[in-house]
Amino acid sequence: MTSTDKSQVRARRIQGLDAEQRRARRREQILAAAFELIAAEGYVNTAIEQICQTAFVGNKAFYELFDSKEDCYLALLQQLSEQAQNRVVAELAETSGDRDAVVTAVIGALAHSLVDDPRVAKVTFGEASGISAKVELQRRTNRRWAAQFLENLWRDYEFVPSGGVDRDLHALAVATIGGLFDTVADWLHTDAGAAGDIDTLIRDLTSFIEVVHLGLAASAG
Repeated sequence: MTSTDKSQVRARRIQGLDAEQRRARRREQILAAAFELIAAEGYVNTAIEQICQTAFVGNKAFYELFDSKEDCYLALLQQLSEQAQNRVVAELAETSGDRDAVVTAVIGALAHSLVDDPRVAKVTFGEASGISAKVELQRRTNRRWAAQFLENLWRDYEFVPSGGVDRDLHALAVATIGGLFDTVADWLHTDAGAAGDIDTLIRDLTSFIEVVHLGLAASAG
């Protein structure tokens, strides 16, 4: 290999990373910085310059990855949503037993995915509403995923009796997810939320879903 070839190889790899790997690392640094700042200061009070300073990247690097602060926040929201989804799905896959065990596992996984790190709930529930039409669309997309997951759960574990609710099941799942998420949002503003009392949150979420399941069972009558 000539000296020119060696120089080209070194130019392509910095700290053992190629260009795509460096780009991916910068993206993660920026999202981590945005997460920290938005959780602490709020979306409105967080500037791109602050995100770049916290991430130790230049503004040029930011705009190579994101078109705007809104675009960055959308990526962060999607990242957090996928992490929560993966945790709930994994918990369900590891659960065996009756329907009560399934409810306990899923509700517990949902609660822990959102509030083990208090910043997650602050960034998602405390900031997402009302930012923009694009952010609202992302919120709705996340809720529809959750509603479809819940609807599949109801069918797979026969929470819906034969002859019970069917045509409006998806609408009911959407409404139920809205109720569960609003319970989390409300918990954030209570003394229990301030204290990080996840047991209270799980109790409230479980009580709510149990009432919904009683209604599903009654629909067969």
